[in-house]
Amino acid sequence: MYKASTQVRVRYAETDQMAYVYYGNYATYYEIARVETLRKLGFSYKSLEEQGVMMPVKDLHSEFHKPATYDELLDIEVTINSLPSVRMLFEYRIQNESGELVNSGSTTLVFIDMERNRPTRAPEAVLKVLRPFFE
Repeated sequence: MYKASTQVRVRYAETDQMAYVYYGNYATYYEIARVETLRKLGFSYKSLEEQGVMMPVKDLHSEFHKPATYDELLDIEVTINSLPSVRMLFEYRIQNESGELVNSGSTTLVFIDMERNRPTRAPEAVLKVLRPFFE
């Protein structure tokens, strides 16, 4: 299992009339945390795309536990529970500054060969970096 954490401060533009984070913004928070998690592992979406592999989102699940509000510093924990194959599952837990769970969710991404526009196995570079966390 691999875990990483990223922080995001809620901006005014991300809130609704009640000063709560608008529900659609959680997908963006997931993406921010996912990209930073991959960066902490030593690779980026950009480098994968330069190698001819993209990772579109196949599905997204989000559960709301408590509203996040304007100017709160959110901690987004990302967990990768298994080595990827053709798909890669990311799980998220978002907590506010008081440590309260505000949101949890997951996304499944698929490795796509950009030349053929077909699913492909996870690149060896990705597997090499993740393997030690699953041994």
